[in-house]
Amino acid sequence: MPARLTVDLFRAARGVATAVTVRVARDGRRIRSAECDLAQEGRLVARATLLQYRRSVAPPGQLWAAPMTLPPLPSVEEAALTQVGSEAGALSRSPGEHQNDSRKSFFNRAIEIVAGEELSQFTRAVMAAEATSLVTDLGTHGVGYINGDLTVGLARLPVGEWIGVQGDSHWASDGVAVGTATLFDQDGAFGSGMTTAVSNPAAQIDFANDPFPLRIG
Repeated sequence: MPARLTVDLFRAARGVATAVTVRVARDGRRIRSAECDLAQEGRLVARATLLQYRRSVAPPGQLWAAPMTLPPLPSVEEAALTQVGSEAGALSRSPGEHQNDSRKSFFNRAIEIVAGEELSQFTRAVMAAEATSLVTDLGTHGVGYINGDLTVGLARLPVGEWIGVQGDSHWASDGVAVGTATLFDQDGAFGSGMTTAVSNPAAQIDFANDPFPLRIG
């Protein structure tokens, strides 16, 4: 079971030849750890670490879990690939319609990555989890933080095409922020996303007042 993926984002990836190097750091009876480097033109672009656990039977007993209300997923007939929502507004394709201080949500039907290859549910989960930075850093003036990483934790793989991401927390001090979100599907919550970010006001993204507003999906 791919239980945790952490990706450190060093540079913006471009549409050029990309070298991928994968190595297994540990391959034990219950735990496997692997690392992956992505390089472009001799420069490291990103580094990922994957932790896998062997599935087994859960231990006995009841554990505490935070009470949670999850927004409904878009209908299966919805043509768009992504939708943004907030507690102060209805679903839409424009983040600019949700530049407020209420809780944000994001819904994703992942695009095809490699021509002719069907997406795995793990890939769908990670692609959706990238929106952790959006649902936690989007405020009344847009997005003023840039995340340098993404960590995805999964208790199980998602089911279905639509995956939702709902913001849980955003803590910031001295220009450094950390945000967390819950990942869910038609059967409920199945994982968490976390990003750390640094203040980037010089490149503030104001979706609402941009003359060329971004519409996703």
